[in-house]
Amino acid sequence: MTTGDYQPEFGQYGQPGGYPPPHGGQVPGGYPPPYGTQAPGGLGRRFFARVIDGIIVGIVAFFLSFITDSLSSYWVTGLFSGLLMFVYFVGLEVTTGATPGKKLLGLAVHGAGNTPKPTAKESAIRNAFTVLPIIPLVGGFLGIIAMIVIGVTISSSPTKQGKHDELAGGTQVVRG
Repeated sequence: MTTGDYQPEFGQYGQPGGYPPPHGGQVPGGYPPPYGTQAPGGLGRRFFARVIDGIIVGIVAFFLSFITDSLSSYWVTGLFSGLLMFVYFVGLEVTTGATPGKKLLGLAVHGAGNTPKPTAKESAIRNAFTVLPIIPLVGGFLGIIAMIVIGVTISSSPTKQGKHDELAGGTQVVRG
């Protein structure tokens, strides 16, 4: 046998050396396999964490609008809520790996490649949809469409990663 004729020995799992495929084999949908032993965060738990965080940001945005006497201005409240939401999520995910809503419900955000926290770039990409309310007239509508797309992609993903996680290079919300 020449060196060009070498064929690895395949065992019962069809892998060289007979070892089982990593993480149970290829994951459907092209997503990376689940990270470590932590289960992915499901849509319901993620939704309620987002509601809790939305309430926190809404209270802060209300007080800022009240203090600046701009409570009746749609443009200012949209700017406050959209920009605050973005800064809130990116700042907390990058520094602590979770927002208060996620922590309360036992969730954390991992960066691409199973890093314990996303990078600023990853977090900014996965939370970019939160600034949509800044766009006059159509921003709120676009935000709702983005949330629907994210919800559908989380539900249909075997690893519970939404389109925003995929765009951010494979970030994942995990339990635990």
